[in-house]
Amino acid sequence: MIFGNYDCVSVELGDFLLDGGAMFGVVPKMLWEKKIPADDNNLIQMKARSLLIHGNERNILVDAGPGKKLSEKMKKIYGIDDRSVNADASLSKHGLTCDDITDVIITHLHFDHAGGSTIIREKKPVPAFPNAKYYIQKAQFEAAINPGPGEASSFTRDDFVPLEESGVLKVLDGSCELFNGIEILITDGHTKGQQHPLVKGKEASLFFCADLIPTSAHIPVSWRMAYDNYPLTIIKEKEEYLSRALKENWILFFEHDPACAAASVRKTGTAIRLDKTFSL
Repeated sequence: MIFGNYDCVSVELGDFLLDGGAMFGVVPKMLWEKKIPADDNNLIQMKARSLLIHGNERNILVDAGPGKKLSEKMKKIYGIDDRSVNADASLSKHGLTCDDITDVIITHLHFDHAGGSTIIREKKPVPAFPNAKYYIQKAQFEAAINPGPGEASSFTRDDFVPLEESGVLKVLDGSCELFNGIEILITDGHTKGQQHPLVKGKEASLFFCADLIPTSAHIPVSWRMAYDNYPLTIIKEKEEYLSRALKENWILFFEHDPACAAASVRKTGTAIRLDKTFSL
């Protein structure tokens, strides 16, 4: 889909499994399972879906999936088969390779979003996109360097320290227009300094939800993950951004929804709900 000067397409970087209860927190299973069914172990299918933004002589990738550095134990826990999907294979569908990526916007540094930022070469982690600059928020980088006890297991230093050491990591501090027509918006409810690209168009804009709204099932304001570090904050943020989505005609891009890549929203009574779905 075209937004402003940019062609935006979905890039799938693998499937994985998560506990349904953790993904929906206090929401009763009898409600969330109607949206995303669970298996006998209460696990639900998740997608690692990145966004490729092409235009103005740039190939911008938003998030890099879990990558291929995970231990066999971690792959088994999360049901990841990295043999079937990798960045080069997915980008090749759009006539690109990892070498063609000019910029990588990392929404936050949890392993399922940033793991693919680096790869192992000659037994050490190096940038997976060798010609790209990487962008992260200062608050998120600091949280990853010195994580609290509840978030420490979500960060892997090999996903981001090699970027800093290679001189390709650009640390941003707050909302900004990163590129012409691409605004960076910030939320703190899931994790401090999560950033969301907003690709602006004349009639509609594309908002990368990341873990503010990980799937289309999480559109209701009170439906949040147990993984969210600041629950009251994320509720307020969802109210704010969903109201903007309705008012400013945003299409929401879902990073983890197993079936729905993007959708618009509508208001029914006092509630904001899923409207039209889109394939990118």
